[in-house]
This record gives sequence, C-alpha cells and structure tokens, in this order.
Amino acid sequence: MNRKLALTLVVVLCAAVLLVFLLRGRSNDAESVTLKAAPLVRSVVVTGRAASESRVFLGATITARVAEMRLREGAPLKRGDTVVRLEDAEARAALTQAQAALRSAQARLASQRGLSGPVATQQQDQAEANAAAAQRELERNESLFRQGFIGQARLDEARRAAEVAQSQARAARVQADANTRGSEVESAMARVAEARAALELARSRLDLTRIVAPADGVLLSRLAEPGQIVQPGARLAEMSVSGPLQLVAQVDEKFLAQLTPGQAASVVADAFPERPFAARLRSLAPVVDAQRGSVEVKFALDAPPQWLRNDMTVSIEVVTARRENALAVPGEALRAGPAVLVIEDGRAVSRPVKTGVRTLTAVEIVEGLAAGAVVITDPAIAAGARVRAAPLRSKALGGAGAEGISRAMGN
Repeated sequence: MNRKLALTLVVVLCAAVLLVFLLRGRSNDAESVTLKAAPLVRSVVVTGRAASESRVFLGATITARVAEMRLREGAPLKRGDTVVRLEDAEARAALTQAQAALRSAQARLASQRGLSGPVATQQQDQAEANAAAAQRELERNESLFRQGFIGQARLDEARRAAEVAQSQARAARVQADANTRGSEVESAMARVAEARAALELARSRLDLTRIVAPADGVLLSRLAEPGQIVQPGARLAEMSVSGPLQLVAQVDEKFLAQLTPGQAASVVADAFPERPFAARLRSLAPVVDAQRGSVEVKFALDAPPQWLRNDMTVSIEVVTARRENALAVPGEALRAGPAVLVIEDGRAVSRPVKTGVRTLTAVEIVEGLAAGAVVITDPAIAAGARVRAAPLRSKALGGAGAEGISRAMGN
C-alpha cells in the first residue's frame, strides 16, 4: 500500500514539473507594429470665425427717442453717413435760441463801437475844449487881478470854473476810453464770446442726435428701432470698418509651443466645404484666457474668397511639423527612459531611443531603432518575457504612414 502511494506521489510530482516546464516555455501574444518609413504630419485643427479687423458699435450719448433707422443690415457705409437719427426738436429749438442770443450780443457790441464810442469821443472833445477855454479865462483874470482891474472874488470864481472844466474833461476821457477800449467794450465782447460758445454747444448737442459712421464700412446689425427710447451708452448698431477679413480662433494652451506666426494653414468654411482656401498665422494673444485655458489666434488671408462673410464658421488646420520619411510608433509603445520594447529571438528586449515629433497618438523615433523593427505596444509586457508578435487591435499606424493619427485638435 505504501509503495502504491509513493508511486502516485512520484507521478504527480513529475507531472507538475513537466507542467511548469511547459508553462515557462510558452510565449505570450504581444500586440506590436513593424516600423517602416512613412510621412508623419502633426497639425492643430481649430474652429474659428471670419471677422473684420475692426468692428465698431455705434451708440447714443444722450437720452432720446429713436426717430429713424435709415439703413438695413449689409448696407455699405461711407464716413459721415447717418445710420441712426434721434428726435431733435428740442435740440433744434435750443440752436435757434443760441443763434438769436449771438445776434443780440453782436448787435450790442456793434452799437457800443459804432454809436456810444463816437458820442463819448465827441463829449470828450467838448469837455477838453471847455477846459481849455476855462484855463484861458483863468489866465486872463489873473492878469487883470495883477493890474488891479478885478477883485479877488472874480479871480476865485474863474479858478473854480477852470477846475470844474478840467474835472469834466477827465471824466469825459475816462468815459470815452470805456466806450472804445475799456470795460464797456470788453463786457460786450465777453457777451459775444459767451453767446458764440452757447451756439457751438447747441450745435454739438444737435449733432449728437445723428449717429454717423466713423469710417467706411458695412452695417452688420441694427440694435434699435424707431420709437425706442435709448440711454447714454446704449448700442444702436454694429458696423465693420472697411479692411481685409481675418480669421479668429481659440486654441487650447497646450498647443501653444507648436504655433509660430507665419505658419501656413488650410481653411474650410462650413458653408462651402468644397472650396478650401489658404491662410497664415499672423499673431497669438499675449495672454491666456484663464476661464477657458485657451489663447486667441488670428490668421491673415492674402486672397480671401468673395463669399467669405463676417462671423462665418471655419475649420482651420495648421501644420506644425512634417516628416516625409519618419519612423513612428504609437504613443503607448513609448516607455520611461525613453525606451521601447522590441521582439528579438522571441523575447521582449528594451531599447533606449531618442524621440522627435510627437502627436496625440504617435511618436517619431529619431535614434535607437531601424526600419523593420517589431515594437511592442502592449504596456503589460515586461522586458525579458517570451513573446510572439500579434496584430495591433487598437488603431494602427497603417501602411500610409502616420498621418491618420497625427491630428492635434484645438478648441
């Protein structure tokens, strides 16, 4: 009985050893790709819109009722064209009043200079003549007093008359100066200047009732209608200033290092997908939108198509790197180091590599591998394991190269 048990144990032990041996010699299936040179393209694709380089909102600076909206959307505008007219009855009345006030002030000044001035001058001449006559009479009376022909009382009376005449002459000179060059004329001139300023103010207020185009362009939208009461700062219309159209897009900040002004781009409008056209990256905003984590990018159009309109949605593809004959592996094949596992003699062997262009799904291998190498993409396979190549079940590089997996999508 003991011999049978011992024999059974020996048989079981031998079977276990044989099973372990067989398991150790078995190869694991490893998803892999075979390297071969093919084009590799990295691009950023974003959705943007067409926009004028300058767009202007026309607004009111006074409280008034909209009287007229003369133009419709899409109408061409010339600098100074009236786009919106506000009710102006009160402003026109104020202008008429200011014009009348100016005419009155000018009439007063003309009267001061043309009538009061000459009268005052004549009065001055008369007073000076009277003063001169009184002085001569005083001198004659002084001579007669010395000769004894008249008394002291007569002389004193002549002196008083001369003093009064001199005082009257001085007063007439002051009055004449006031009427020709002094305070009276200055006061009249000040009233004219004040009336002229009031007239300019009335004209400017009347001008505020006309909302005009600041430059040549196109009316994009009407934001108010006749009868609507608007407040200062209210937007009444939007226009685009004449100039070339541009494309504006928001790009995720993670692609910022790939973008450089001057890069070529291919554009397709959603409305005309069969008519692609070219653009070039003109500028990147100096700041990142903290809310969306994106950067505003603008594209210039050397030859914009005739059908392109403001706010038209477009898809923009910017090629940021291109390799005509690149060895590329799927991104999941790259390991720390960087390194990749290749199949050599039925085993997974680690090979250090130097990488180049990276896309969302592919990595260019610059050094460390040659065409024909079989690269393991399964991250579960460890170096040294016995493996055999298996088809890549996930998206492969394909025979046409890496273009199919190299798109980097923006916002």
